[in-house]
Amino acid sequence: MGMSASGGGGGAAPNINVTPLIDILLVLLIIFMVITPLKPTRFKTLVPEKSEEMSAQAKQSPRTLIVAIDKDLKVTLTRGQNQIAEGSVNDTGPVATILAQEFKARREQGIWKEGMESALDKPPDERIEKTVFLKAPQSFKYGEVVKVIDAVKGAGASPVGLQTEALEP
Repeated sequence: MGMSASGGGGGAAPNINVTPLIDILLVLLIIFMVITPLKPTRFKTLVPEKSEEMSAQAKQSPRTLIVAIDKDLKVTLTRGQNQIAEGSVNDTGPVATILAQEFKARREQGIWKEGMESALDKPPDERIEKTVFLKAPQSFKYGEVVKVIDAVKGAGASPVGLQTEALEP
């Protein structure tokens, strides 16, 4: 009947088996690696190169829509050389309304994008020209410009081009 006073024995030590956890992590890693290229991108950005000869030869179409933000937060919508709407950064409603009416009129009158005149298999909303250029000073806060972009996109514009040069004084 020997009792040992040493207190230690050859009992089992509690160790966690990490092999199944590593297997699960490797499977998740492979799944994420496969899914990541399939994830759709929201914004595609193309940065144009500045060309002096192109800017001298470029002619503005009478159908070109430009939304300009002035230094005093005034927003103007011009078609070609004619101003057709005016508002402010905090009240973009008039500009968005006129822009939506412009797209509706283009659809009703059959004013199509260049090269889309004969694409009868596409719906009219995809065939009309909905490109809008946004012109704002570089020193503007990002949030102020985004308010205008949201209003323009809400009116149906796609794509929206941003002009990065500073406005003339």
